[in-house]
This record gives sequence, C-alpha cells and structure tokens, in this order.
Amino acid sequence: MAIEIKSPKEIEALRVSSQMAAETLLYVGDKLQRGMTTDDIDTLVHEDTIRRGARPATLHYRGFPKSVCISINDVVCHGIPGPRVLKNGDIVNVDVTTFYGGFHGDTSATFYVGTPTKDGRKVTEVARKALEIGIAQVKEGGRLGDIGAAIQQYVESEGCSVVKDFVGHGIGRRFHEDPQVKHYGKPHTGERMKAGMVFTIEPMVNLGRFEVQIDPTDQWTVTTVDGSLSAQFEHTIAVTKNGCDVLTRRGRILRSSENIATVFA
Repeated sequence: MAIEIKSPKEIEALRVSSQMAAETLLYVGDKLQRGMTTDDIDTLVHEDTIRRGARPATLHYRGFPKSVCISINDVVCHGIPGPRVLKNGDIVNVDVTTFYGGFHGDTSATFYVGTPTKDGRKVTEVARKALEIGIAQVKEGGRLGDIGAAIQQYVESEGCSVVKDFVGHGIGRRFHEDPQVKHYGKPHTGERMKAGMVFTIEPMVNLGRFEVQIDPTDQWTVTTVDGSLSAQFEHTIAVTKNGCDVLTRRGRILRSSENIATVFA
C-alpha cells in the first residue's frame, strides 16, 4: 500500500483529534494516584473522550475490549484495563487514541505512581528522551531508518534495549496505515520522508532484553520475556517542508510524569 500524503486540510483535522488525545492524557495525569485500578483509568479515558464528542479508537478495535491500553511495569504494550491496583513505585503507560471528525490522534506517556524506583526512573527517562531523539530526525528528504537508528543508538548507549516486534505507524482516517516506523535499524535506509506524511513514533524501551511475549490467554498483553521493566512515549508527527509538526504536543506539563522527571535524580 502506498504511503498517503495528507493535504493541509487533512493535517489540520488530524491536529484536532490529536489535541483531543493529548488533552485526555493530561486529564489522566491530573487524576492518577496509587490505589486506582486500571479500570478506573479506562473509565476516565472513555468518559473524557465521549465528553469531547469523539470516540476511543481502541474500543472493539480488532476485538480489543477497552477504551485505552494500560501497561504496568513489565507490560510493554496492549495491556487490558481491569482490577489491577496501582501501587507506589509502579510505572504505567497510558496509550490514548481518539477518533474525531474522521481522523485519529494517537499518543501515550509513562507515568510514575508515587515515588519512582531507581530502575523505574531509568527506563522511563530513557524512553522519554528516545522519543525526542527520534522526532529530531524527522525532516523532508530524510529516511525513516534515520529515526530508528538514532533511537537505537541512544537507548543501547544507556544500557537498555529497544523492542523490535512493535513499531510506529502511519495514521489518518485509518488507525494503522503505512509506513511502518521502526525504532531500530540503520541510518540512510528506508522510505524517504516527504512533507504531508503523518505517522507515530513510539519507542518501547526495556530495562533488560528486547525480546517480548504475548499473553496466550488474552492474545493482547505484551510483556518482557525476562520480566524487566518497560516504558514508552508516543507522539503523532506530521512531516513538513521545514522539519516536523508534533500534532499531539501537549500544552502544559504532564503531571505524575514530566513534573517529577528530575526530582528523584
């Protein structure tokens, strides 16, 4: 399938859904606290999304049963909300995708519950910086491989690993479309980026080995094979003539994440 180039009008529509997703993530950060269940977070996301006149794109997507993916500690991605209670020291990724006006906006962040552990803070901050390093590679004429190469080089220099089984993706009227955006690889390889491309960058970083496994029971929950912690951050990006436009960039500090990122150094 050919990579779709979005028109300026389509990119503005994507910005609207992306900003809705970003605002919902900010809302979660304001409410997040120990003692909550992941089902409580799902309710927050669902109700906030509906209140905006949008719908949560993950609900019933390929059979996924909830309105948001929530991944705690060694869960890499696609965690299904349920009765699990957030405890002090947990790290929890909340992955929000909002569908509004015919377009999707996709973003995620990893939050700290209470006081971070040394390992929790390490993997979370590496993942946070890895996303920004990936975004810095986005420009017309560059190659998609430049994104993955820069992310992998940084993450491995920090003694962590990059998950290879799950990647970023094109996004627009469809939740997932071409191109695939790997978070590893070689520079100067892959598709050449063009203004109007829109895709996610969403590196999943493990404290230990990169290998992952899918829960055979629910067929969704992805965990690290070695039980090590995993963290992730995600933005929806539009390639522009002069670089890129982060459509899901938040307008204020993300509580329980960005506001305490350096407190426990």
